[in-house]
Amino acid sequence: MGGVPVKHHSKSKVGRRRSQQALKKVHISVCPKCKGPTLPHRVCAQCGTYSRS
Repeated sequence: MGGVPVKHHSKSKVGRRRSQQALKKVHISVCPKCKGPTLPHRVCAQCGTYSRS
């Protein structure tokens, strides 16, 4: 099943579908204790503290 596509997809149709696959910006927070970079809602990799921001 699934070999050849039944209909042709235009460039704009394919582009609109692929526009959702772009990489999103990573938001980096600053750890309030050691001032190291951390992801939000994650434990700090350097000092091990947890802060919601």
